[in-house]
Amino acid sequence: MHSLRNVDLNLLVVLHALVEERHVSRTALRLNMSQPAVSHALTRLRALFEDPLLVRADGGLRLTARARELQPLLAEVIRLSGSLVGQDSFDPVQAERVFRLGMSDYGALVVLPDLVLRLRIEAPGIALHVNQFSRAETVDWVASGVLDLALGVFPAPPSNLAFVPLFREDFICLADGDRATEAMSLEGYLAAAHVSVSMQGEPDGEVEQALRALGKARRIALVLPHFGPALAMLPGSDLILTVARRTAAISGAAAPLANWPPPFPIPAFDYGLLMRATAQRDPALGWLVSAIIQTMSDRSFTATAQ
Repeated sequence: MHSLRNVDLNLLVVLHALVEERHVSRTALRLNMSQPAVSHALTRLRALFEDPLLVRADGGLRLTARARELQPLLAEVIRLSGSLVGQDSFDPVQAERVFRLGMSDYGALVVLPDLVLRLRIEAPGIALHVNQFSRAETVDWVASGVLDLALGVFPAPPSNLAFVPLFREDFICLADGDRATEAMSLEGYLAAAHVSVSMQGEPDGEVEQALRALGKARRIALVLPHFGPALAMLPGSDLILTVARRTAAISGAAAPLANWPPPFPIPAFDYGLLMRATAQRDPALGWLVSAIIQTMSDRSFTATAQ
């Protein structure tokens, strides 16, 4: 066992970031270090612990058994060290940090405008890198640390992840504003042509599940991977788009769209924030989580943006 006075405690800061990020370049961004400096620190850590600690894997690095043993201890050491020297707080005004978020263009339309406005005012050095993956991939990337947070619908997250509901959503039908749709029956809905949004190219979302429960199926004429282009298909066409209600409020369509409730029940859902259970141990990430929650409950930012 190495004597503590012979150990550079800054190495433990690097190791803590590495086991959470599992990626040298992201660790470098997080710690404001160069990639060679992080790689050099990892070499020293491997010698210190006489273990590879992190080995190459698809998309980043994989923890060895020894690194998994050290992970909770490192988190506690960092937390106690921060308390000891009074650095447990996070100053958003001075901070410079890149956060990686997973969300669809629905989240980008509904959440990001107010959130980015808040960040530009309160934390101008904070940058957001947003990517879209399938729901299963998003859960995996959050769990592995590739993503810091994700926004979306996650009805059954694994036990190592935490889900924080932000708001409850229901569904609405949208179509060209000239269509007489208010009294559309289920039969008329099923006979109409529909546009569906699916990243996988095969529609199998909440709408299809609700119809299957009735033993019904709709006629889908177009499948797109994003909500924005789907909304753009509606003016002047006979297509119907069935989406979460807030999509209509931020559609920005060139022509007015007709809207009406679906002629069959579709369960409402919770839209929220998915993060690692340990996320709040990182003061910066904890601040971002709080900023997202506050932004979605504080409509003054929406009013300011308008």
